[in-house]
Amino acid sequence: MKIGICDDEKEIRELLREKVRKLYPEADISLYGSGEEVLAGETPEILLLDIQMQGKSGMDTAAELRRRDNGMILIFVSAMDDYVFQAFDVGAFHYLVKPFSDEKFSEVLHRAVEQYRKMRAQESVRERKEKANVLITTGGQHITVNVDDIVYAEVFDRKVIIHTMDADIEYYGKLKELEEKAGEGFYRTHRAYLVNFAYIQRYDVKTVYLEKGQALMAKQQFKEFVRSYHRYHQRGGRN
Repeated sequence: MKIGICDDEKEIRELLREKVRKLYPEADISLYGSGEEVLAGETPEILLLDIQMQGKSGMDTAAELRRRDNGMILIFVSAMDDYVFQAFDVGAFHYLVKPFSDEKFSEVLHRAVEQYRKMRAQESVRERKEKANVLITTGGQHITVNVDDIVYAEVFDRKVIIHTMDADIEYYGKLKELEEKAGEGFYRTHRAYLVNFAYIQRYDVKTVYLEKGQALMAKQQFKEFVRSYHRYHQRGGRN
């Protein structure tokens, strides 16, 4: 978590840094003496920004930052409340008026960090959903298949066949690419078979029996398959 502090007064920068450090010692804290310095560097996830500064004002700085990164959490810190309504125009999270108590600062920063963590969690969910989808081309059509729906896949006659509970989808491709996309919830039991742990009913040294169909087991893959299958269940059956 990167927290930036921008104020043209060194004493204020240092004071705010100590306040942040006490609350979040693990945070990566960056100090800026002007709006120009903020704009020249990497945008922090949370920014404490003074408004009245020499050079580019905090409001102008915020407007430019917002154009670059709409997800940044912006907290204005000012000795004047004249710009409260303008702060809404740049999507400010809060407007702290100096002087403020440690309790107030703590409350605002805690809420900002909570908002940041929620945003990160939402991004993580979106990334997992995107990663969980495989786009394939078959019969001149583009089809999106969710990997969680794949019971197993096999190679036959130079084609990959994806078996779901409802359909069998053939396309020209490489099983290795599907294996990499599918993740740890799948295992390559044989050079021609990729199985989803979630659909396994039973197995032996020659065959994996699934809720729909079955897959061959290569003798040399059996021990590592068993270890991977056990790890899968230790993770609670999560990919």
